[in-house]
Parts: sequence; C-alpha cells; structure tokens
Amino acid sequence: MDDHTKQLLLLGREHFEKRELEKAEYLLKQVLEKTERFADVYDMLGVIAHGKGDFTTAEAYFERAVGLNPNYTEAQLNLMVTYNDLGKYDAARRIYSEIRSRGGAGTSQMDPFAKGKIANMHAETSQAYQDIGMTPEAIGELEKAVALCPAFADLRTRLGVLYRDAGDVGRALEQFEEAKNANPKYVHARVMLGVLLLTSGAIDRAIGEWQEVLELDPENKSAQMYTRIAKAQKDKASIPPQA
Repeated sequence: MDDHTKQLLLLGREHFEKRELEKAEYLLKQVLEKTERFADVYDMLGVIAHGKGDFTTAEAYFERAVGLNPNYTEAQLNLMVTYNDLGKYDAARRIYSEIRSRGGAGTSQMDPFAKGKIANMHAETSQAYQDIGMTPEAIGELEKAVALCPAFADLRTRLGVLYRDAGDVGRALEQFEEAKNANPKYVHARVMLGVLLLTSGAIDRAIGEWQEVLELDPENKSAQMYTRIAKAQKDKASIPPQA
C-alpha cells in the first residue's frame, strides 16, 4: 500500500472516530479504489450507510467485511442488526449462532456492548413475532434477550407483559419484580406490577407500588388512575352487605 493510501486510511478512520461521517465516507471510498483488503473500511462504510437508512448498501458492506474477516465480531453484529432491519430474521439468527459457537457454549466472554446489541435484536424480532400473533415465538425471543442482559428492566417488563397476556401470572409477576429490582426507578415496571397485583386481589400492595411510582413521577397518569380505581374497589369491599 502506497503512502497516499495509508494517509487516506488514517484520516478516514480518524474522521469516523470523531463521527465526522461525511468526511470519513469520502476518504474511505477512495481507499477502496486503491485496495479492498481492509475489513474495517467496509464495516465503517456499512455503519455510515446504515445511519442514512440505506440498509441494502449497509448489508453489502457488512457482508464484505465479514467475508474478509469471518471472526470480525463487530461487523457480524452490525450485519445481524441490518438483517433484522431488512426482515431477514433467519439470516440474523444464523449469524448469532456463529458468534455463539465461536465463543463456546455460552456468551459469558462476550463484552457488554455486544450482549446489549444482540439482546435488542432479539427484542425487535420478538416484536415482529408479536405483530403477527405468534406469541410463543415472541416470548422465546424475549427470553433470549433477558438471558443475555438480565439487568435490562425494560426487556424484563416486556417479557412480563407477554407472560401475563399468555395467562402465566406467576412468571409475569417474577419478571416485573426482577425489573423493579434491576432498576427501582423504571416506573413502567412498577405500574405493570401494580396492575398484576390488583387483578390478583392484592389491592394494598398494588396501591403501594403506585404510590412509590408517584413519588418518583408525580405526574404519572397511569399510576394516578390505577390508584383511584384500586381505592374505589377497596372502599366498596369494606362496605358490609345489606340484609
């Protein structure tokens, strides 16, 4: 590689790191005119194309990056996300399986950023299944997401809602409680927990959850409304039946 191409590559990487993406794209494309052997150049161009919403071009760049370096995890993750954006869920799962098999039986060695990215992909796939009424498959995808990132309160809450809607109250309660423990300030989990407690007859516990929500978010309309409903039910239950 000649000195001019080296300089283009160096500057292109610097602009990309600084998020000066237009400048980076211009320089990196010039690098490709000189040489096609740098997987990270294709990956960076894929990220730029994806950011523009050009998923088809991004897909081609990421596939080229992975083709040059099959162990390039970041490019594989980017390709997974892009496949997901294009609705190519089977292809996305295939890439995920390749990453898992390369890393051994589990994902304990995977860095948190990678786990988060894969977990969000599972969550998006779950939503796609949910949209077409395939609830068991939607639950399965969210279970995978939670297994990767158990501290993500939003994922646990979504899984709890799916369990609840599927009639599995015990598992739903567990997920809402775990979401609350993971992030006590994530009020949506606590609102959902209160709803489940109310429908299970635990009115005082439900009110307690919503009161804590209102301490965190005094304007939370859901907590205000549900508290009124629960108190009305409690008052009604306290009135002795007439002879």
